[in-house]
Amino acid sequence: MLVTTEELPHIYSGKVRDIYDAGDDRLLMVTSDRLSAFDVVMAEPIPDKGRVLTAMSAFWFEQFRGVVGSHLLSTSLADLPVAAQKPEWEGRVMLCRRAEMLPIECIVRGYLTGSAWKEYRSRGTMHGQALPEGLLESSKLPEPVFTPSTKAAEGHDENISFAAAAELIGPELAERARSVAIELYTRGAEWAAERGILIADTKFELGLIDGELVLADEVLTPDSSRFWPAAEWQPGSTPPSFDKQPVRDYLDGLDWDKQPPPPPLPAEVVATTSARYIDAYERITGRTFADWHG
Repeated sequence: MLVTTEELPHIYSGKVRDIYDAGDDRLLMVTSDRLSAFDVVMAEPIPDKGRVLTAMSAFWFEQFRGVVGSHLLSTSLADLPVAAQKPEWEGRVMLCRRAEMLPIECIVRGYLTGSAWKEYRSRGTMHGQALPEGLLESSKLPEPVFTPSTKAAEGHDENISFAAAAELIGPELAERARSVAIELYTRGAEWAAERGILIADTKFELGLIDGELVLADEVLTPDSSRFWPAAEWQPGSTPPSFDKQPVRDYLDGLDWDKQPPPPPLPAEVVATTSARYIDAYERITGRTFADWHG
């Protein structure tokens, strides 16, 4: 899926996205169908996954326009440099302004799950802050909480306190990032809840363009968030997620050490996972995925 450096300079490839220099201080982000589980990229792509993530992000950038600016310029192939107007990229591209990204992950939690639940279960805290006693796994928190983490070049990100985040980026910018992230989560969670989906937690990417804080990368997608069907939520257990849960469940049932190379995925697991991503998009946006062309 990569173009050659003679056509458009390739800057970086992550687990899911490929980034190119589009000139004029712009970046081109192309979202692939690659899927990682347990930090290992699977051999099989998930059909339409990249298009779902792009469509979902574009939807939220539009919804949040009144809260904070964004780096997004266009999702249309027609607006890209000629070298990037590739039919196979339709619906999976974002032409963006180049931003100076904050060196922290702006995580907001509305429910007690994942690494936060593990910490609470052992110490009664979340990112070092005391929580009320008696909470269960997947309990709704009294209010959304900003729980930043570092961005690890290798390995896993590290949960840090707000004070530690303020030391990294400065107290004023940290306060602004927290305020924006919580407002984005609150608005997004309310929107999704009206459509039968709970957003347990999410990760926002914030950066600076000409000194202005902006929202960047992907926004409230099944890859950056935990989406739960509201009808299946009950404190004390973890509801199924609208994401790669079928892949995780399948891999958990194997005798695999979670190290590369990954085991092959059955066709039915790939198909079920693809359908979950599309279902999440259609439920949240109220739009038909077949209509998405960028």
